[in-house]
Amino acid sequence: MPNRIKKIAVLTSGGDSPGMNAAIRSVVRTCAYHDVECIGIYQGYQGMIDDEFTALDARSVKGIINKGGTFLKSARSQEFRTKEGREKAHKNLLKHNIDALVVIGGDGSFTGGLVFNQEFGFPVIGIPGTIDNDIYGTTHTLGFDTALNTVVDAIDKIRDTASSHNRLFFIEVMGRDVGHIALNAGIAGGAEEILIPEEDLGLDRLVDSLNKSRKSGKTSSIVVVAEGDKIGKNIFELKEYVDQNMEGYDVRVSVLGHMQRGGAPSCFDRVLASRMGVKAVESLLEGKTNYMVGLLDSKMELTPLEKAIKGKTKINLELLRVSDIMTT
Repeated sequence: MPNRIKKIAVLTSGGDSPGMNAAIRSVVRTCAYHDVECIGIYQGYQGMIDDEFTALDARSVKGIINKGGTFLKSARSQEFRTKEGREKAHKNLLKHNIDALVVIGGDGSFTGGLVFNQEFGFPVIGIPGTIDNDIYGTTHTLGFDTALNTVVDAIDKIRDTASSHNRLFFIEVMGRDVGHIALNAGIAGGAEEILIPEEDLGLDRLVDSLNKSRKSGKTSSIVVVAEGDKIGKNIFELKEYVDQNMEGYDVRVSVLGHMQRGGAPSCFDRVLASRMGVKAVESLLEGKTNYMVGLLDSKMELTPLEKAIKGKTKINLELLRVSDIMTT
């Protein structure tokens, strides 16, 4: 394996997700395996600008594979959006004799990495870390599986209360642009309806569906709503509409919010992070740049960063059909 790269830096950027620490650990230990130095950058791209660098070795990352969040911290840097900010970052990388960069984050982070490479010819590889699972080029992003387990656990608990009081609960989950969390967790949690940005159910049809469920003998209902769903302005407007157009239900709202991002990563996410870290480092050592590592057909594959950024993930049509059948 060609090895002209002697020092690799790693950072986490954008929203945190479970599995980021496991990915950092994998990058560091893969570097150690190949006798390459590894540098951690605190606070994402802003840390590159502010020279917040630290040397990492195999022992530096012990005991973090089971930790949520990112010990390198994360930030969204407005300064890095400017040419002057990126020039500062580049000078700091050169000052520390860093040869390549691993970026763990979402499409915004990858956009920054792509622009940085185009301006300075600096080798960059991306690892997709976001609970929304909205990155093209991988079937699973880091944190998605853990977030699903968190949401399903919350739905199970809320259902206990819904059943005890004959209540209808609207449960909002993350997913501003895509409904992957809502669709998967809704099916696993036995939701009566699942509202996602990709499918416009409509208010009247929603009420008709809930009435049908009640006539079939259901005394309580769970409706899982992706935050980007287009039916109403927000989940509280949905509640008001149902309050006004349905009788017999005590309607409540539960917004799960940032709890979906936290917690120990699942086994799946720990293994995925480990595989992605190895693939990222070894791809850089092979001379590859401007790629994102991803899981496709159970294998680690590379997707050009530009394609990962511009590509759109698609909702699973089979899951939509399964959802329709399960809500009968």
